[in-house]
Amino acid sequence: MPASDLAALLPLGAALFVAIGDVIHQRQAHDVTDEPVGHLELVLRLLRDRRWWLGSIVAGVGFALQAAALGLGSVLLVQALLVTSLLFALPINARWSGQRVSGWSWAWAVLLAASVAVIVTVGNPTAGHSRATPATWTAVLAMLGPALVACVVGARIRSGPVRAVLLGLVSGVLWGVFAVLTKGVMSRLDVTSWAGLETLLRTPELYVWAAVALGGTAFQQFSFRAGSLTASLPTMTVAEPVVASVLGIVVLGETLRPGDAGWLVLGAAFAVMVVATAALARGEAAATGRVPAVAD
Repeated sequence: MPASDLAALLPLGAALFVAIGDVIHQRQAHDVTDEPVGHLELVLRLLRDRRWWLGSIVAGVGFALQAAALGLGSVLLVQALLVTSLLFALPINARWSGQRVSGWSWAWAVLLAASVAVIVTVGNPTAGHSRATPATWTAVLAMLGPALVACVVGARIRSGPVRAVLLGLVSGVLWGVFAVLTKGVMSRLDVTSWAGLETLLRTPELYVWAAVALGGTAFQQFSFRAGSLTASLPTMTVAEPVVASVLGIVVLGETLRPGDAGWLVLGAAFAVMVVATAALARGEAAATGRVPAVAD
């Protein structure tokens, strides 16, 4: 099978596994305890929860497929297709919660699928570099760092939906950065020899990549516990592909080639994708359940 076809198929498989893992994580972030708990206590309780670990393993399979896709295709292509995880999460969550998927949700699902198809076909995304220079990442850190710190500080001050949105934004941004770093890590991965593994272990992106993944997971759970999932889930679901796509263009030099007449169509499709993603994430979150107790 051609690499271009695999680069399109692997993200769809990743989307399925990520959807299952996300649904499990969402439910366990609420069900792990009814008591008000702080961030550290929440993490410790989740680490002792078997179902949370099941969700982590399933999501890990999704991340592995995403990494394989990023090794073959552009961040723009992979992240656009990975958004379809919501299309899988919708019926999975409805099945597990014993609820029906509303007609409006199916309508948004159709719009999301159509917008992703337009972005992939009309946008014709092409890959750029696999890795960025340290100077480029320093500039990215200088821009994103203060914004993320401001979100964390704001989350300490505010409560309820505002806190959930701010923490969800941090998680979404970190997962967007994770996607771009994954492409760099995959470019250095060679398991056929010890020399290849040694090269990977000397790659700075590997350790930053692992730290970003841990941070993204932690802030995801903090956001789920901070307030209603209708506030947290749409925020992180929209932030991840937007940040990853922007960094793919700015950091890795990826491009879109819609042609002179295609930019308007591409812009409209991107706007529809963002709106439909937020609407579906909000609907999925609303079906997940109650707001957990939170300790300040």
